[in-house]
Amino acid sequence: MDVRIGVLHTPKEIDIELPADADRAAVRASIDAALASADGVLWLTDRSGRDIGVPSAKIAYIELGRSDSERRIGFSAG
Repeated sequence: MDVRIGVLHTPKEIDIELPADADRAAVRASIDAALASADGVLWLTDRSGRDIGVPSAKIAYIELGRSDSERRIGFSAG
């Protein structure tokens, strides 16, 4: 699963590829918990085992998507 985080006052985004076995509901719950507090930090561990922390006060938006391996390439009729 991919997580894209928009950060306030910067045009750059943080792209994190989570492990293939990441539980979408658990990731959403940790996002909700971090955003519930103005001084919270969202901690995610990428598929390489690195921990990434983003202060919740700096988060503009969060997008959850499929991993690159699950994305379709080319044209599709459906």
